[in-house]
Amino acid sequence: MVIVADSYMGMFLPEDIPNRVTRFIAGSVCFPFIKEDEIMATFYLFGKDNGVNGDMEILAATDLTRRTIEQLSREIRMLHNMPNKMKHDFVRENYTRRALQVSIEVQNDSSFNLSEINKRIATDPTILTSCFTEHIAYYKQDYFFELFGPLKENQIPESLRKKLQGRMLLLGFNVEDSKSLPFENTLIPFINWIRKTV
Repeated sequence: MVIVADSYMGMFLPEDIPNRVTRFIAGSVCFPFIKEDEIMATFYLFGKDNGVNGDMEILAATDLTRRTIEQLSREIRMLHNMPNKMKHDFVRENYTRRALQVSIEVQNDSSFNLSEINKRIATDPTILTSCFTEHIAYYKQDYFFELFGPLKENQIPESLRKKLQGRMLLLGFNVEDSKSLPFENTLIPFINWIRKTV
């Protein structure tokens, strides 16, 4: 399925999450490394490079959204029932194992230097997905998701249209609903974050 290959996941709140992941893997901070009162937010961008075009691709992205939410919900429920999986040593071991896999995947690519490999590890979708689900389960928090798109020209600032217009975007937060957020709408914190990364 083309839409799966042209999708990307990340976390944008807390904004310093890559640094926290790096420090956690290095052993300089303990789990949980996100505080209970902090807002966590994740994103899934569908059609990252080519956009989401036509009804079939919209349907594919919508189906992928449904399956993603179901998978995350299953993971959170499983962690609720197996609190040992959220102990510091267990979580760190899993992150370290994944970091090693990422390092091996890119070691033959001469375009990657150590700094880029570390950045790739700190923003790895597998690690960030675990981070999101583990902290929600650890604190027994509510969470919700909102799907946008394909995003239209009037929904995004001009500077981001090339990057976001025609894409579908799934946002997830560790609160009950959008009214529990300190933002006018759920797109605002994502737009503010992505502006800094472009």
